[in-house]
Amino acid sequence: MRSLLTLLLSLLLAACAAPKYTVDDGRKVDEGLLANIRSYGSGEQSLRPAIVRSAALKDPKCDRQWELPFAVATSYGWAENDRVAWVRGLNVDERLTVVAAAPNSPLNPGDKLLAVAGKKDEDSESLLAKLADARDAGKPFFVTLSSGANRAVSPFEVCRGYARLAPPNTPEVQDYHWLLSLHSLEISKAQLSEDEALWAVLWTQGLSEEGGARMKTYHYGTKIVGTLYNLATLATGLHGAALAAEAAVSAAKVAAKSVASEIVKQQLIEQGKALAAQRIREGLIDAGKELTKQQVMNGLQAAAVNRSSLSGVAWVASTVFDQADQWAFERAEKLGADPLAGFSLHQKLLERSLAGNAFALDIERLEALSKLAKTKGMDAQVQAILRGFKASDLALEIGAMPLASAPSGFSFESATDPGSAQFSRGLIDAMLDIPTESGGHKK
Repeated sequence: MRSLLTLLLSLLLAACAAPKYTVDDGRKVDEGLLANIRSYGSGEQSLRPAIVRSAALKDPKCDRQWELPFAVATSYGWAENDRVAWVRGLNVDERLTVVAAAPNSPLNPGDKLLAVAGKKDEDSESLLAKLADARDAGKPFFVTLSSGANRAVSPFEVCRGYARLAPPNTPEVQDYHWLLSLHSLEISKAQLSEDEALWAVLWTQGLSEEGGARMKTYHYGTKIVGTLYNLATLATGLHGAALAAEAAVSAAKVAAKSVASEIVKQQLIEQGKALAAQRIREGLIDAGKELTKQQVMNGLQAAAVNRSSLSGVAWVASTVFDQADQWAFERAEKLGADPLAGFSLHQKLLERSLAGNAFALDIERLEALSKLAKTKGMDAQVQAILRGFKASDLALEIGAMPLASAPSGFSFESATDPGSAQFSRGLIDAMLDIPTESGGHKK
């Protein structure tokens, strides 16, 4: 009897000592954040298989990065109500939780990681750091799940340029860098097809490949990569990255208010976006309704305004958006995907009045990409996707519209150094220097 009581007491103490994870207790949460968390999940579920698919490219000219066949998220460090939103939206708690996986991935959505390469850590930021190290070593390793099962994981190489989504707390954030691009969450609202998701991944890699040297020489030649950046390549929902994104948004607003000309610029940008979105929505019952020519031109202008509003390293990246378009077009063909996926993605975004991203084309890019498709004998297919509108005809009319398209002179040579403030060159650039809250150090 005494031994039985001792055993029961031991089990009770062990249960009390076990970490408690957030559960959905039905409380009221921020509905906007909840919706963004779900968009984040659906976007990752589209992108992760496309990332794996892009590995088949094996382009010998590419700089390379290591990737994993699954994506993780964690609510570690978030406020209590927000942690409940993560559980409700994606079944994510404080543990590293798989939110997306490619076919044949050793891990599945919902799996929770407790250890990486034999190293356990209840601090999810520290465990993420271990996962980043294991990934970048480029060798197979084991992870241990909450069920106790061990799974072998094999990193794989892709062309440089991580394609990631904005944190759910700042869904509008977009930033473009040769190591990583953050795309606004609105692209997930386009319900990406497999080829459109592949286009987004290839485009991001192409931006790095075509504009990497230009972006590097804008401010520096080599940069030490910080821990927060490494972790953000695994989980952009990470609390540290989310806080950095909020700080970047706040810094941009402060900077705009500090100079009168910048205030005017920002007002024009916001007014332009709002006007174009309003005009596109006018008369639309759903996303499937055919757009008028005026609505199409307004959408193209909104995309141009978005491109011209970028700053820092992202501004330099914007000078090669058209080259990234061509890079993606050519590589999609090599992978057996539809090279016109960029047009269909653009059209979906246009019909939903979503222009705050890199995949809604302005007239300059649409015309250049249309010319490329024409050389491949695909002119008729492009016009069908664009609902009968020709880029060359739209270009003639759009120049005379009062709501100006992107300022002329997308020229790298005219770029100026924006200063030394923490976020002056963009969120990703700043994340290279910001350690994690758990005390991560630069590598």
